[in-house]
Amino acid sequence: MGKHAQFKSNREVVESLYALLARGDAAAVTALLAADLDWWFHGPRRCQYMRRLLTGEVRGAVAFRFGPARVAEVGGASGDGGWVVAEGWTGEHDYWVHAWCLRAGVITSFREYFNTSVTVRELGRPATEDVVWAVWESLSPSPKSRSMPGLVLAI
Repeated sequence: MGKHAQFKSNREVVESLYALLARGDAAAVTALLAADLDWWFHGPRRCQYMRRLLTGEVRGAVAFRFGPARVAEVGGASGDGGWVVAEGWTGEHDYWVHAWCLRAGVITSFREYFNTSVTVRELGRPATEDVVWAVWESLSPSPKSRSMPGLVLAI
């Protein structure tokens, strides 16, 4: 196992990240992240809440609170890596999806989607299975009066 042997799965690493963020334990959060974390964002620029938390730009009570409604490991892991996707609502209008890539128990890549519906597709899946090509899809129950852009994340 990797750097964080106390965790049994990539999902547990990501779930612990959210718990550590909720407690405000910046040092423990930093230990879960690669020094050269690759980050990508889709949504309104003002909504880069996780980036602000991870970089220490915002702390404490003023910080956006992430409480995942669903966390799932997705796709086939190549070697000791893999992806974990989390989604949740904060308030009535703030829907978010996070996709975390881990290698050896360390988060190396992060995709943040805000008010965006996401479908995850695993590349390299045999053509016979291509009918069921989505390995994960947003459950974003957006109000009928509101639409969201949709994106496909290829892993």
